[in-house]
This record gives sequence, C-alpha cells and structure tokens, in this order.
Amino acid sequence: MTQPDPEDTAAPTAPAATAESADTADDTGTADAPARPAARRRGAPPAVLHRAARALRSPAPWRRGLVLAALALLLGLLMALHARIPDGTMNLRSLVETFLPWFGVLVLPLLAGALWRRSATAVVALVLPVTVWLSLFGGLLTDKSRPGSDLTVATHNVGAANPDPAGTARGLAASGADLLALQEITDAARPVYEAELAETYPYRTTQGTVGLWSKLPLSDTRAVDIAMHPSRALRTTVATGRGPLAVYVAHLGSVRVNPRAGMSTAQRDAGARALAAAVAAEPAARVVVLGDLNGTVDDRAFDALTDRLRSVQEEAGNGFGFSWPADFPVARIDQILVRGVEPRSAWSLPATGSDHLPVAAGLAW
Repeated sequence: MTQPDPEDTAAPTAPAATAESADTADDTGTADAPARPAARRRGAPPAVLHRAARALRSPAPWRRGLVLAALALLLGLLMALHARIPDGTMNLRSLVETFLPWFGVLVLPLLAGALWRRSATAVVALVLPVTVWLSLFGGLLTDKSRPGSDLTVATHNVGAANPDPAGTARGLAASGADLLALQEITDAARPVYEAELAETYPYRTTQGTVGLWSKLPLSDTRAVDIAMHPSRALRTTVATGRGPLAVYVAHLGSVRVNPRAGMSTAQRDAGARALAAAVAAEPAARVVVLGDLNGTVDDRAFDALTDRLRSVQEEAGNGFGFSWPADFPVARIDQILVRGVEPRSAWSLPATGSDHLPVAAGLAW
C-alpha cells in the first residue's frame, strides 16, 4: 500500500490563516490600535500644547489684555526713542536716561499680568521692550575683562560726611591702584588722607576738593575751570614707563530732584561742557578722566565727552558697575573714561564710609 507523502499530509492552513488574520487585522486597523497611544507619546505634542493651540486659534486671548499690550508697546518705544525726549519741563530726559537700565524691570509685572489675563496680545507686545532693552544693555551682561593691564587706576567720592576717612584711605591703598583719584575731600579730612596714603603714594596733587595720589611722578598740574567754587577739577601729567599720560580728575555739580521742579541739572551740564572742552583741547594722545560726574554715560549731557572718550565699564567691565548709592547701587555716576589706552578690566571696590562705591580699571598700552 502506498504511503502518503508527509508533505502532502502537512497542514499549512493554520499558519496561512494566522498570516491572513494578521493581514486582515492590518486592513481593518484592529491590530494597530494598542500601538497608537505609544506612537502619540513618542511623536505627537502633549495634550497641553493641543489645548494651547486651540486657545490661540480662538479670538478671546487676542482680545484680552489690550491695556497691558499698550503699556508694553509704550515701554518699548520709550526705551527705543529716549534720545528724542526733549529737554523740557522737569528735565525728564535726564531722569529717564539716568535710570534707563531699570526700565527693563517693568517687563516683569507686565509679563505677570499678561499670563494672569491669558493675553496673547500682551505677550507678543512684550517682545518689543525686551528686544530694545537687550539691544541697549545686553552687551553689559557678559564679562568683557581681559588679562594684561599695564596700569591700574581708581576713583572714589570719599564723601564729605564720611565717618572714617582713615579707614577709607587704608582700604583704597590696599586696592593696588597705581593712580587714585579722590573727590569731596574736606579741609578736616585732607590731612588724614595725606598721612594714610603717603607711604603707598609718594606723589600727590590736590585742587580744592579733588586730588590725585600716584605711585608715578606728576607734572604740569593745573586747575580746570568747570564753573565750580572751590575748584572741583584738575589736570596733571603722569610719567609712565610707556610715555606721558594726561589725567583729569573732576567732580561735577550735583543733581537735585524736586517733586515740583523735576531734576535740576544746569550746574552739572555746564561743568560737563567745560570738561569736554578741556579734553577736546588736550594735546596728549593718552587721556584718562576720573571722577564723580553725577550722571551716567547714557545721559545726553555727556555726549560731547563720550564722543571723544570710551567708558571702561562698557568696554571691559562685567555688568553695569553701579556705584551709587553704596547701600543699594542703582546708577553708575562715578566714571573712568579713556582715550589712547586700552581698557582691560573694570570693577567696583569694597564699600567704605562713603555713600559712593569706589571703582577701578586696568589699562594697557
């Protein structure tokens, strides 16, 4: 009897059915159903983004917070167009430009209000002030200091009401500065500064309430007329190993704030113009201006000065370098400005008994 071939007796129908079932499942989509949530988790955005997208497609978020959006746009325009503010009533121009960096803080409550109101319009409007602020001050947020300075200079308004001039002098002498400019030196405190600084600084010159202490020889010293009495500005030549350096020390007129009259800057502005004229006529190639100018370099009152000189803080500092008031500095009114030398670093020194912080800089040829 012939035996059946084993291959003929095999039953391939079960695997075929299984394959057909799989094919059928693929066609019907039932086999993929459990895999879809996993696919959504891997590639699709989370549900919160779907909800946000649906919300933005509706008109409600764009209709809410219109007042916040308007305030954000006004803030951005104020910062962008601050140079066009006229010198009018209450001298708002100088007030705005003195505290211009702090206008960026106003973005935070506006952003909080926009998020609380769920206002897409206000959030988009905030792009303007943020962009303007970063364009004006973003460069100050990075450390631009470099090694390799040849000369260290420092300036400090020591304060007429300083209760510890001796301690202030010792702290400044320990700073390592080669040139030390002081402002607001009273007749009573002058002998204290002279005695405490004599060992570190063998050379000095004073004119009225300002002075320069130096480790290097000084010559050709004279007062600079900035329409202040007693004299509050001087010019001298420092003999460095790399050639002569013209140094100006100045303390410009104070700015007074009156709730009714606004900021009074006439005396300071006149002094700024006189100082700028003296620097413009200076024949020396290398110039350093040290002192309390009672204003920031953003203030247009100093344009004639800053057009010829560079701020060491902007060129080589780390941050804004605010110097006043010492307890909570909000503005840099103590300046180191240079021409013909290279700023390498700029920093603030520890607080003294004054209401100003001392500031210092490293310079290179």
